[in-house]
Amino acid sequence: MVLSIPFKNPNYRIASGYSALFFICWSLWWSLYAIWLKQRIGLTGAELGMLYALNQTTSIVFMLGYGVIQDKLGLQKTLMWVISAALVLTGPFMTFIYQPLLLNAFYVGAIIGALFLGIGYLAGFGLVEAFSEKISRHFHFEYGTARSWGSLGYALGAFVAGILFSLDPNLNFWLVSLFGVGFAYLNFRFTPPRQVIQQQKTITRQDFTAVLSDKHFWLFVIFVIGTWSFYNIFDQQLFPIFYTQLFSSATLGAKVYSYLNASQVILEALFMAITPLLVNRIGAKNALLLGVMIMAVRIFSCAVSVNPYLISAVKLLHALEVPLCVIAVFKYSTLYFDKRLSSTIFLIGFQVASSIGVVVISFPLGALHDQYGYQHLFWIISAIVSVMLLFGGIFLGRRKSPPLRDKEVTL
Repeated sequence: MVLSIPFKNPNYRIASGYSALFFICWSLWWSLYAIWLKQRIGLTGAELGMLYALNQTTSIVFMLGYGVIQDKLGLQKTLMWVISAALVLTGPFMTFIYQPLLLNAFYVGAIIGALFLGIGYLAGFGLVEAFSEKISRHFHFEYGTARSWGSLGYALGAFVAGILFSLDPNLNFWLVSLFGVGFAYLNFRFTPPRQVIQQQKTITRQDFTAVLSDKHFWLFVIFVIGTWSFYNIFDQQLFPIFYTQLFSSATLGAKVYSYLNASQVILEALFMAITPLLVNRIGAKNALLLGVMIMAVRIFSCAVSVNPYLISAVKLLHALEVPLCVIAVFKYSTLYFDKRLSSTIFLIGFQVASSIGVVVISFPLGALHDQYGYQHLFWIISAIVSVMLLFGGIFLGRRKSPPLRDKEVTL
């Protein structure tokens, strides 16, 4: 199979635009969210863990709804308007509501923030991914080639975020609203063909029940909880602050981290475009295992070293890890489950499963960090991920993903 990037396909440009604009918006604040909470709001490790756990708990509800509803809608863009509204409102919400509440009424702010972030970002991320993947399957192009623009968008946002953060973090939030207007305009421009809506098959309760009774689904869920959940905590809650402490000042560390993050995501964009070739060749299962192996190496390296040059080099491995896992998850789901339920499988089997793991372990890991520090905690996480890597090698199914042109395209 020869990889092609179909720029002339207007639906490819739409899917790419969704990914690019959403990830710009997300990275402008999310890439420095933990640092903002720690340095500007002044949260402890336990409070930070509790806040992340609450965010993930709330997002689970929206993920469940988004997955089921979007599969029933097919390519109709109703839910994408919800995401558009959240992006546009990010500036005023974060500046005038979320930040003052966290400083003066922490628990109220945490609850309200979890609702907003869950609707727009933590669940919205999976919705945008799943919606774009549906577009790619219907209009016959590889999802990874469109998703690579999302990685470039994230790199751009992360680069700008580091500069604006040192001036005033609120500038990041208002810039999100500006790009959110662009996202809303793109959604306005996308009109799915009428025959696509008319051909959308009715999905029944029995279809969802069939997935829940499939042992492959639950083996996949266990694997995700034991790997991606721990990795999310490592990469979002622990690593940014750990990395900034390797430098002479927190401000310098935050700036260097933003540049490193941008460089990593630029590489990620390249790998996102070419990874489908590798996944199609070695199979979805092997690609997942390879991604998790890289994950384990990254976490273990931080457990044994505080050299900023080594840690920076290891961080760049993220550029290969994320494309392997994201592309392999979608291909794995279409191999073993009903293609019409792709949003449900991705949002529930991958996003909800990993979120449940984050909810369960965020607070205890935060408390362990407060007591023992980063590197002891990284030893524990790397050991757990390594065990789950062995679990995946034994229990996940073996089946190669056929080329895209040989698949029946079903929404």
